[in-house]
Order: sequence, then C-alpha cells, then structure tokens
Amino acid sequence: MATIRPFKGIRPAPEYAKDVAALPYDVMNTEEAREMVKGNPYSFLHIDRAEIDLPVGTDPYSPAVYEKAKDTFYDMLDKGIFTQDLLPNFYIYRLTMDGRSQTGLVVCTAIDEYLNDTIKKHELTRADKEADRIRHVDTLNANTGPIFLAYKENADAKAIIDGYTAAVPPVYDFVSDDGIGHTVWVIDSDTEIGMLVQSFANVENFYIADGHHRNASAVKVGLKRREQKPDYTGDEEFNYYLSVLFPADELFILDYNRVVKDLNGRNEQEFLEKISENFKVSPASPCHPPRRHTFGMYLGGKWYLLEAKDHILSHDPVDGLDVSILQNSLLAPVLAIGDPRTDKRIDFVGGIRGLGELERRVDSGEMQVAFSMFPTAMDELMAVADAGRTMPPKSTWFEPKLRSGLFIHDLGE
Repeated sequence: MATIRPFKGIRPAPEYAKDVAALPYDVMNTEEAREMVKGNPYSFLHIDRAEIDLPVGTDPYSPAVYEKAKDTFYDMLDKGIFTQDLLPNFYIYRLTMDGRSQTGLVVCTAIDEYLNDTIKKHELTRADKEADRIRHVDTLNANTGPIFLAYKENADAKAIIDGYTAAVPPVYDFVSDDGIGHTVWVIDSDTEIGMLVQSFANVENFYIADGHHRNASAVKVGLKRREQKPDYTGDEEFNYYLSVLFPADELFILDYNRVVKDLNGRNEQEFLEKISENFKVSPASPCHPPRRHTFGMYLGGKWYLLEAKDHILSHDPVDGLDVSILQNSLLAPVLAIGDPRTDKRIDFVGGIRGLGELERRVDSGEMQVAFSMFPTAMDELMAVADAGRTMPPKSTWFEPKLRSGLFIHDLGE
C-alpha cells in the first residue's frame, strides 16, 4: 500500500513561474549554473546552487553557501515571488517534449515507506552527495527538489487526473528555453484529493526513477527531526517529503552512453579482434543500437555495430542489462575499467546530447572509443528494484527533467 498526502505548497506566483523553474542542481556544474542565471534573478538555481552568488572559487559545500540559499529563499518569499497555499493540496505537473507528454501527481510521500521498501530503489547513493542535500534541506527547512517516482498502473487515478485537467484551467503553462512544455494544475477539491488518496492505497509500490540522492537526503532529514523531537506523532510534515508520481508507461528513458580514454595498451586492430570473442562486430553508419543486446561503437573515425553473442547473455535482472553486458564482457575484461563509478578513464554522456557528442569526444583526441547504448526499459528498472538489487551506475537518463522551484514542501516546526 502506498500512502500519499497533500501539502501546503510553496510555489511561484504565476508571473514568475517560467523564470523560477530551473533544471535540477545536479545536471550542471557551478560555472554552467552561473552562466544559466545571467539576466534572471528569479532562477531557482540561486537557491539550489547558491555558490553562484558568492565569490568565484567559493567552496560549494561551505556553510556560507547554505546560509546564502536560505537568505535568498526567504527573501523571495518576502517579496511575493513565492507564496504558500493556505490549505493542503495536490498538484498536477505535465511535461511535454517533442509532442510526447507525461503527467505527474505532486504529493508528499512517507519516509517510513522508503525505509520499509514500499518505495523501491535501484541505485546506490554516495555519502558526500547525500550530505550536501541533507544540509540544504535542513537549512532551508524545506524539500526543494521533487523526487521522480513511477508506479505500474492506477486506472482510477488516471481517470481523476484526466477529468480534472480537462475541466479546470492550469495555474502555469509555459515553454522553457529548452523547448519543454510545463503545465501545472492545483487540486484544491477535498473530493478529488480524497479519491486520489484512496486510489493510491491500492498501489503496492512506487519506484524511484530519478533522484536517489534527493530521496535519501529527504528521509535522513526526517529521521534527524525525529531524533530532535522524540515525542513526534508521525503526522508532522518532516515525516513526509516532496515527490512527483508518474505512470511508468508514460516515461521516456534515453540512452546513457560511454566514452573511454584509451584501449588499454592495444592498437585498434588488436582491440577489434579481442572484442570479437564476445561480440559480432560489423561496420555501421552512425549507430543508435536497434534493439537490446546491441551496441554502437565509434573508433578511429568509424562506426561499428556490436551484437552480443549468446554465451554472454543472462536472464538475471541485473546481469542481463545491456549496461552490465558491456561492463562485464568488454569494459572490464578488455579495457580494464573495473569500477566505472571511480575510474577516471571512463565518462558518461546522456543521450540527449546525441551521437555527435560521442564523435566529438573521440575525434578531439580526448577519448579513444565511444559506445552508444540501447535505452534501459522501465520494466527492466522495476524488475531490478523488485529483486532488491541495484543497477550499474549511469544506467538510465530520463527526459524531460523535472524543474525545481515550482513546488516546495515546508517541513514545519
């Protein structure tokens, strides 16, 4: 059973919504964020990456950065750029990219359901990245970055959401600079709120699609508040955190590609002969893999199609993933990439950048070989999570990205 709860959202006044909405803090570095906010004093990056408003060279994890984020947040509240709804609501958030839409329900989910695995994970998290968002959430006393959750099916919720969006005008409707449409409705009807709560009571699990570090951090802030308030009842806002729920069949996963600096001491011919032990190698035009268990490879100015041979395939939910096949049968044994989380010889390129970025990284001499991947499917992700396993790093790239700043959850006293 999955629990959802309405909340008194802090959100931008309609005239500021487009300027406030910002990409997640972790898809750009400090310099990129500094460039992105030029001419826009309202961007949520001023709160999410507050080091951009401090002197160049400021440590992004210094106490001054979190205090600056807090000061900016409350200043924007004081000026009416953000306002808080008087009563607890749900919100509907629709994103449209290239004519495809996905419609999410913005809610609060329970930290206990993360702890008991009702909310399922598929990635490991890093303590240093958690620590940053714990400090950020704790200092602002608010969840500022929504967790991207998926669910398998909920026909009742779909009917309610579809009916509401058809009958009620949105509060925000804009296209961001990257061409993504963002449309938001406020569900302030007790009837629809109650019906939605009941509909999700029949959903067994939520799955973290994107935002494992934000999720883990939100939960740890809640646990910290429980320690500080040992007489807590469980009803306090800090027992819940900000999430957006999407039906899995509406989500779009792009490829997450790999580039490697060298061939581990082999020349190109030796490398091609070695990988032919596990893959059928054929010349190809610029290659998006056509199906599972196939890979594009760019080497020496040429594209190849790699097809995994039967002896390296697996029915295991993790070992059977394309990212695992490439890692276990090529990157590790041939290129000596043992741990892709830490090895400095490998880098990862989101599919949104296209094959041209892979060619550029190799042609420039920065890297020697690139691999294009077939996108991981949602059913593969959920199978791994259901098995209580974790996926290899950089297995999924979801597009479009949820914007930060449109919904903020106040953790209360």
